Amino acid sequence: MSDAGSDAGPAASLDAEDLARANHYGLISRLFYTPAEPNLLAEIGRLASGIDETESAGGLVIAWRDVQDACRGAFPVLVRQEYDRLFVGVGKAEVTPYLSTYAEPGAPDRYLVRLRDRLSELGLGRRKGVFEVEDHVSGISDVMRWLIEGGQPVAVQQLFFREFAHPGGMGFFAAVRKAASAHFYKAIASWAEAFYEVERAAFEMSSGR
Repeated sequence: MSDAGSDAGPAASLDAEDLARANHYGLISRLFYTPAEPNLLAEIGRLASGIDETESAGGLVIAWRDVQDACRGAFPVLVRQEYDRLFVGVGKAEVTPYLSTYAEPGAPDRYLVRLRDRLSELGLGRRKGVFEVEDHVSGISDVMRWLIEGGQPVAVQQLFFREFAHPGGMGFFAAVRKAASAHFYKAIASWAEAFYEVERAAFEMSSGR
């Protein structure tokens, strides 16, 4: 993972919309990094979405409710088993969480080089003791959270999203949804995919594209 938490600035200074966005990215990172524990499952079941339901985010609201239903009915031991089958596996995982595979399947190394260059420009680096490559979905989500919490300009957020988060993330979420072993994580991937689509549309509106 990239060290995207130490210089983020006070999240309390964010407006409600940006705080909700940062929280969504943070939760995506957490849920795909390790299996959800009982306390997290219970907390998600109680959480408000943070999304204004009067806005054009109906799909995201429905997907979030599906996540809450999945968390309320989940058995932690089964969630862990599903996580291991999907993302760890024996020999080869059913779904790889490394986004270069989906963003540039013909040249994943090129994606990774560009990502590392961009992280260096942002002043971010790998945390000590972390062995995942920088293009892990949780690392990319952490960077988006860091950009929002740090008050980075929308143009900077949009650039990272367009170049790194969206191309690989959408492919990854689709792969999880289609995976034979996915049950709990199918709901998580559908929600994350809906959130990314809301982000894409919002960024396009903000830039006039």
